[in-house]
Amino acid sequence: MEWFSDFNLMHFLSAFMVLFAIIDPVGTMPIIIGIRDSGKKIDSGKAVFYSFSLMIVFFYLGDVLLGLFGVDINSFAVAGALILFLMALEMVLGVEIFKDMGLHSVDATYLPVVFPLLAGPGSFTTLLSLKAEYATLNIFLGLILNAAVVFTILKFTTKLHKFLGAGGLYFMKKFFGVVLLAISVKLFMSNISYLLSNIAHQ
Repeated sequence: MEWFSDFNLMHFLSAFMVLFAIIDPVGTMPIIIGIRDSGKKIDSGKAVFYSFSLMIVFFYLGDVLLGLFGVDINSFAVAGALILFLMALEMVLGVEIFKDMGLHSVDATYLPVVFPLLAGPGSFTTLLSLKAEYATLNIFLGLILNAAVVFTILKFTTKLHKFLGAGGLYFMKKFFGVVLLAISVKLFMSNISYLLSNIAHQ
């Protein structure tokens, strides 16, 4: 029960929004449609299970990896915030992030859908950056909700595309880009302040 006392609605919603913006299932819809139109197979259930399993593993082992390089979570969060800031600018300004689609396999579930479209460098950086800000429970719940949303989008990509239309997809991508931009600035300011405070007290 003590674990549940860490729940904070605003932190949960914030974690969900920033992860949603980074995973960007809406922005990847055209890519998913293109993959399926080319005759390649995507198993929605497997894609969601393996991608979010990778994120959870990295969430818990990321600190160990950072420890090997002597990097603390706050320093990593500052670096992560800068990456998120650049990714947000790309979303807002309409610059496409290169994704390697040079694959010959008929099954595209694992490459490129699981990695790097869903579980890629951006989402890994985001998880460890959020870890410096929010309790584990709020981030974990944000991941679960994102998994449900991503599964729905993968399962009903064609129908959602027709429902939202080009204008709807454009609006959502820009909206989440601005949200991500604001969160990246917040992450940077809070963690850089912590690092500068530690330096001042040394």
